[in-house]
Amino acid sequence: MKRILVNGAGGFIGGHLVKRLKAEGLWVRGTDLKAHEYTRLPTDEFLQGDLRDQAFAQKAVQGIDEVYQLAADMGGAGYIFTGEHDADVMHNSATINLNTLHFGRLAGIKKFFYSSSACIYPAHNQEDPNNPICSEDSAYPANPDSEYGWEKLFSERLYFSYMRNYGLEVHVARFHNIFGPEGTWDGGKEKAPAALCRKVAMAKDGGEIEIWGDGLQTRSFLYVDECLEGVRRMMESKEPGPLNIGSEEMVTINQLAEMAMGIAGKKLSIKHIAGPLGVRGRNSDNRLIQKKLGWAPSRPLKEGMEKTYRWIEKQVQAKTAPARK
Repeated sequence: MKRILVNGAGGFIGGHLVKRLKAEGLWVRGTDLKAHEYTRLPTDEFLQGDLRDQAFAQKAVQGIDEVYQLAADMGGAGYIFTGEHDADVMHNSATINLNTLHFGRLAGIKKFFYSSSACIYPAHNQEDPNNPICSEDSAYPANPDSEYGWEKLFSERLYFSYMRNYGLEVHVARFHNIFGPEGTWDGGKEKAPAALCRKVAMAKDGGEIEIWGDGLQTRSFLYVDECLEGVRRMMESKEPGPLNIGSEEMVTINQLAEMAMGIAGKKLSIKHIAGPLGVRGRNSDNRLIQKKLGWAPSRPLKEGMEKTYRWIEKQVQAKTAPARK
């Protein structure tokens, strides 16, 4: 049986990936700094430890056939764009990738998936919220809007360097705002869909929620199940990438908030406040993935938002329920 390693299994996408791989009948080892916060993972092995540590990274790759490298120091706009975590973000994530590739190659692993990000795209191509440019070939000349994006771009090049120099099979995907249940929804590292679902769930009908900026900044958001479908199709192909894995259904943050309100059945007003924003516009360009894999994400945003809202609503209710005596 093929033996798979999922780095970052205790995280949102990694946890869903473990479930997908186990459903396909594969043997799965997961690694992370912590156990998954919201679900019990069906891993065959789970190694809790720090992939920045060489000894742990070396242990993680033993006896493995394929690696899915999703481990990273990351979060939403409130974490990435303040500038307060730049050194940690770059050092931690780069060290994880360097260790994973180095010790993975020495252990004889030939096949790697790396989750890059749409944050690698040049900031100057994303100033118009209605017409962002995010085709894969637009990445250079490089000008990411954050140190998180710069690290992702460096690590893309690292994986392709190992492919050229050591003959590894490498697959690199650029994720565009993946969301869904069983992910961070509060505490500062949550992304926009989860944050807005939480705010709407906590607000009383007729109340108010806050949004950073004017809310006219645009994004596309991809439900996690479609992300995993793209990842698995890519890994079963000969396509190294990089390929965008994201939705082309672009919305403003105001529209996303209104969608959450509609799902909740609440009428709320929006108060726009100052806060970290990132680029003005971003949307996945799916022409290349359609050409290379004959597939692209297609499910409507509202479908995923409904599932996500219901899950977060339950988390909010559980957290705010009065303690039993």
